[in-house]
Amino acid sequence: MPFAPENTRFNFTLLWTFATFGGFLLSLLFVEVGEKPDVGVVEAAIGGFAIAFFQGCLLKEPIFCIRWIFSSLLGWSIITAIGIGAVGWIVFSTQILPLRILSGAIYGALGGLGIGLAQWLAIPQPVAWRWIFVSSISWAIAVPVGSAVGMLLRHLMQLFLGEVMGLAITWLLVGILTGINAHKLRS
Repeated sequence: MPFAPENTRFNFTLLWTFATFGGFLLSLLFVEVGEKPDVGVVEAAIGGFAIAFFQGCLLKEPIFCIRWIFSSLLGWSIITAIGIGAVGWIVFSTQILPLRILSGAIYGALGGLGIGLAQWLAIPQPVAWRWIFVSSISWAIAVPVGSAVGMLLRHLMQLFLGEVMGLAITWLLVGILTGINAHKLRS
């Protein structure tokens, strides 16, 4: 199932980013963006599947792809069930920017840690432990940035669509930040 070109790290990062962002956009057909208690485990699993499927298509071996999808589903379901929330589809209710940034960094790091730990189960062991840190740090950066942009856009536009655009920025950043390291998953 190798759909990604073998030649450059940049090409793979670009494809990974596109797969992640495209999966998020597709997930919006099935997952209603909302505040933390509004997005349930089933919605998180559906959204996680949409993203993991496209990411998995970029991985070399079909069995790795299948493990990637199942471990991602597990991760999204667990972090949502234990109360962290479906970080990529929830909007913080606070309109206080510093609090939103702090909450985004904390929930992003915890959510990324949960997803990274679950995906660690699918990754060949020589590079697996690094993925946990990559995931946690990527989400800790992306969630507060996307959340802050979403809050500002919502304020300017007076529409909830601004928050959805902020989530899109979050997923775009996650795609870029994880994609920089995801090429190592193919080795």
